[in-house]
Amino acid sequence: MALTTYFKNTVMELCKDPSYRKSLIIEALEAYLEEDIVTGNTLLRNYLNGCLAFREAEIALNIRESGLRRILSSKGNPSITNFIAIFTFCRKREGLEVDDIINI
Repeated sequence: MALTTYFKNTVMELCKDPSYRKSLIIEALEAYLEEDIVTGNTLLRNYLNGCLAFREAEIALNIRESGLRRILSSKGNPSITNFIAIFTFCRKREGLEVDDIINI
C-alpha cells in the first residue's frame, strides 16, 4: 500500500520533535520483542523516512538504501545482525542510551 503525501508529511512534521523520534525507536523495539516484526519494521522505517535519514544510515551501515528499505518493508525479515545495526544506528542518532530504554 502506497503512503499518501499527507501521511508522509505528518510523519516528517512529528519527527521534528525529539521525544517523538525516541518514542518511535522504543516502540519499534517493543514490537520486535513481542514478535511483531511488521510493526517494528514499520516504526523504524517511519523513523528513517521522517528524519530523512535513509542516506545517513546507508553510509553508516554500508547497506544500500534500497536494501534498507527492503529490510524494513512489511515483508522484510531483517537478520539479527542487520536489525541490531539499524536499531543501534537509530538509537545512537537520537542519543538514547541502553539504560534509557530499559528504564522506560
